[in-house]
Amino acid sequence: MKRLLTLFFSVCLAMTVFAQGWPSNYGGVMLQGFYWDSYDDTKWTNLESQADELSKYFSLVWIPQSARATSPTSMGYDDLYWFTNYNSSFGNEAQLLSLISTFKNKGIGTIADVVINHRGTVANWFDFPTETYNGVTYSMTAADVVKDDDKGKAQTAATAQGVSLSSNIDSGEGWDGMRDLDHNSANVQKTVKAYLRMLLEKFGYAGFRYDMTKGYAAKFTGMYNTDAKPQFSVGESWYGESSNLKKWVDGTKVNNVIQSAAFDFAIRYTAQRAANSGNWAMLDGDGLAKQNGYSRYAVTFVENHDTEYRSSTAQQDPLKKDTLAANAYILAMPGTPCVFLKHWQAYKNAIKNMIDARKLVGIHNESTFSRYSSASNYYALQTNGTNGKLLAVMGSGFVPTARWIKLTGGYHWAYYIDKNSMSTAWADLASGSYDGAQTVTLTAVTGESGAQLVYTTNGTEPTASSTKAANGTKITIPAGATTTLKVGLLINGVVSGIITRTYDVVDFTPYAIKVYVNADDADASWASAKMTAASPKINFWFWGGSHATAKGSWPGDAVTETETVDGKKYFVKEFQITNSTDVVNFVFSVGTGAPQTVNVENVKETTLINITSEKEGANYKVKTTATGIEGLEVAENEKADSDPYYYTLSGQRIAKPTQRGIYIHKGKKILVK
Repeated sequence: MKRLLTLFFSVCLAMTVFAQGWPSNYGGVMLQGFYWDSYDDTKWTNLESQADELSKYFSLVWIPQSARATSPTSMGYDDLYWFTNYNSSFGNEAQLLSLISTFKNKGIGTIADVVINHRGTVANWFDFPTETYNGVTYSMTAADVVKDDDKGKAQTAATAQGVSLSSNIDSGEGWDGMRDLDHNSANVQKTVKAYLRMLLEKFGYAGFRYDMTKGYAAKFTGMYNTDAKPQFSVGESWYGESSNLKKWVDGTKVNNVIQSAAFDFAIRYTAQRAANSGNWAMLDGDGLAKQNGYSRYAVTFVENHDTEYRSSTAQQDPLKKDTLAANAYILAMPGTPCVFLKHWQAYKNAIKNMIDARKLVGIHNESTFSRYSSASNYYALQTNGTNGKLLAVMGSGFVPTARWIKLTGGYHWAYYIDKNSMSTAWADLASGSYDGAQTVTLTAVTGESGAQLVYTTNGTEPTASSTKAANGTKITIPAGATTTLKVGLLINGVVSGIITRTYDVVDFTPYAIKVYVNADDADASWASAKMTAASPKINFWFWGGSHATAKGSWPGDAVTETETVDGKKYFVKEFQITNSTDVVNFVFSVGTGAPQTVNVENVKETTLINITSEKEGANYKVKTTATGIEGLEVAENEKADSDPYYYTLSGQRIAKPTQRGIYIHKGKKILVK
């Protein structure tokens, strides 16, 4: 009996620890895997294809609300289905399950965007979907809506329909537009609990990001997490002061145990004000991650889908400059940093170096830190990791003492390691795919006077007899091959502090493509874009890769230039393909943007596009024809069966494909899915 009781209490203790909101001493970094309207970049299949690369830097990836919303194209914040319909703007249920499973197998936990403050309806004000999961039917009614919803408009609608709202007012801030749920309702609580358990059990999510938690009392987040027991939980409690963030985090307590982390809006505004103003001393400002006992529960960030610049008509409240310096700040701090997808896409090598340095030093969410030095033109902070000490400098004009060895840096940011706190090698080019031969600088971080760098480029462990290099030596990584670089420190005949970098370097030369479009086969609504028009023109709206529409707002660039191809006139525009993963995506339209075509995606070679009279939804279909090479002639001294390279249909040689498409390999066409 005693043994059974011991086992029972051990299990209870383990469950309690597991449900404490966010792991302690956690060294992982999170990626926000979307931005506003990121329907292409955040497709489940697209994210899954990046799992190998992402897993080397991110332990968690937060993805959008993944069920079907009220709008066919939606970021998910007008949530509708919870249990049954997972055909969203980002893919279908099978693709979502595959993504989460692949991430899990690569060591990445997927964070679900949970929208439970409000919920959409199928038709009228209170027509919530009825759904069945695991043999249990879940249905909400008007009685599950707070009585002060939509500032009384919901009550007016309820009276007109002869139904009753809840007797409870909203436990948080109200939000017009959708039904605010009454979390005091037993039915709402039962449904939410089942929904959250399903996300963990059926889909395999690792945890939750709770949307708009100011809309309902913090105690409900605690209640739901105690029931579901996610490994990770973070609330969007949009307060700019750490005092209010602490109140929300404390409000999630169950049995005096905190049940959720919070996004650190306070540190976000601190970083934004410093970067936008250029007064780096302002980095000494507020932050939940700076509060004793709360850094564990701080998920730090500098930009997200709500604060980013979206367009000239939706400017939001973004970082206006020094994006990398702001990221360098949070990646050197305690808390769990969350990197914004746009920043990752634009500055991969720099952010990879920041994360590599953070992990090398052993910084985690409860590490200690202190201001090292500060002035209006710079701010320096020291963070103590489990392996060593990191000095992060934002701004310019500050040079640390010789005790600090510079690892990496860029405009207005630099990372240093205390050479007396650890001994390690370093290479300043992060692992990844690159175009053309690359240069890597090797650095020795050590207080040992007789240390030497030793390295290999074939993936073997460096030894005392490996190639030696002085501190600061630059080596070349050749194009057209995959190179595994290992660098270590040779001290008193022993090699230690070994770091590994893997480079897939493509032999790539930038090239130009032309995109041709013709609307002569479309119906009369395209009359102004037909070649028979008096002054024909068509709008090119394009995005993706290194390309952004010059006009910058819908409907894009009005193109009038034409060329004749095979006896037929087309509008034509030229684009530069600048790297091996570069693509251009298009929508074509007339007038002020209507009618328009469906998306034409992943164009990276000269292409003919003909707009038809058929429709897909409200948009016109197109027929596309790539006009790149159709075959590959192999010279006698370079036989196809021994050629290790792949070739795009436009004739560019690459080491291996990194995008889906058709390639020539060993004299045959290869379809890469």
